[in-house]
Amino acid sequence: MTGTRRTVAVLFLLPALVLLGALVVYPIGYSLVRSFYDSSGDGFAGVDNYRTLFTDDGIRTALRNNVVWVVFAPTVSTALGLVFAVLTERVRWGTAFKLVVFMPMAISMLAAGIIFRLVYDQDPDKGVANAVWVGVHDTFAQSSAFPKAHPGRSSPLRPDGGGFITEAPVRAGRPVALPLVGVAPDRLPDGVREAVAARPEPGRVTGTAWQDFTRGKGVGKLGVPDPSEVGYAGMRIEAVKDGEVVAAAKAAGDGTFTLPAAADGARLRLPESNFREPYDGVGWLGPALVTPAIIGAYVWMWAGFAMVLIAAGLAGVPRELLEAARVDGATEWQVFRKVTVPLLAPVLAVVVVTLMINVLKVFDLVFIIAPGSSQDDANVLALELYRKGFAEGRPGVASAISVFLLLLVIPVMLFNMRRLRREVRR
Repeated sequence: MTGTRRTVAVLFLLPALVLLGALVVYPIGYSLVRSFYDSSGDGFAGVDNYRTLFTDDGIRTALRNNVVWVVFAPTVSTALGLVFAVLTERVRWGTAFKLVVFMPMAISMLAAGIIFRLVYDQDPDKGVANAVWVGVHDTFAQSSAFPKAHPGRSSPLRPDGGGFITEAPVRAGRPVALPLVGVAPDRLPDGVREAVAARPEPGRVTGTAWQDFTRGKGVGKLGVPDPSEVGYAGMRIEAVKDGEVVAAAKAAGDGTFTLPAAADGARLRLPESNFREPYDGVGWLGPALVTPAIIGAYVWMWAGFAMVLIAAGLAGVPRELLEAARVDGATEWQVFRKVTVPLLAPVLAVVVVTLMINVLKVFDLVFIIAPGSSQDDANVLALELYRKGFAEGRPGVASAISVFLLLLVIPVMLFNMRRLRREVRR
């Protein structure tokens, strides 16, 4: 009877064993053997492929990035999951919140990569991250409406740092013309009107700052506002004497401005703030930030996974222990730090170890989110394995990388298995 049961058990296990052998054992064995051969697969290369792991710049960058991934991605995801799990127990709509946070897990890595490639787009009109960042920035430091403006051919202005200044002092009662060009019609600020020549005012300096350009060859007169030309509404004009600003004004919609008597004998300066380039945000996918940006996308996906597992563990925490701590005078922070977290330590270990194994194999997000110009800076081992095996035609080195990845994963898996066995014995 025992033999019959053993035979039945083997027959039931046989399909799974065949699949396991064909899809796991054989590929691992083949990769191990292939890692000792050259690119052609005919010549024995010894440990040369493994030596390449520590001499190739691309692989070293990938290894360094993998260390960053293993340290930060599981830690941040688990920490956020813990915070979400604890806080959602205290609100009535906690279930709905958990659903929203866990929802990204239903999205494939490919889809998430495409989403975050758009989120991190440099153009604030397309990328959500830069749209928010630019909006916050412009709240405190408004960009100029005249970033491309510069003096025309008959302008009395000359360069002065990032702005422009008149070559000669101005006099009260004599209108000043400050013609500029270079701003596209669709980039002009709101409130512009047809430019007019300023009228003289006794004891005051008046003038006009405007776009001295009329479409069409030979149309219009340089240095004089023509009917189709518009004023530079909001342009700041400063009167400078001996390096000090003695008066300042802003141009009206028609480009006219008026300065008090203190401006008499001063030179007029259009400061650099008038010509500041629009702030276009942060280069999220540039060489410096591409890895943290991709880790952010990973955390967005996997924080929900951590939250669900931790919430399940939290449901099993004896409530009387928490209440006893509160009765003894512990604050909520002390209850969380000294009671809740220690009791959740086994669950937190499962989450961290699972995510560590997961990030060692991360490929999709890096391949899709990182643009070609910074993909080398965001490189990870799984991506480098793909590049070496398929793009560069070096399957021996790719096999060595895969074996190296396996060696990195095995200790983490063994730790997890031993911990699970200890839990079962308890």
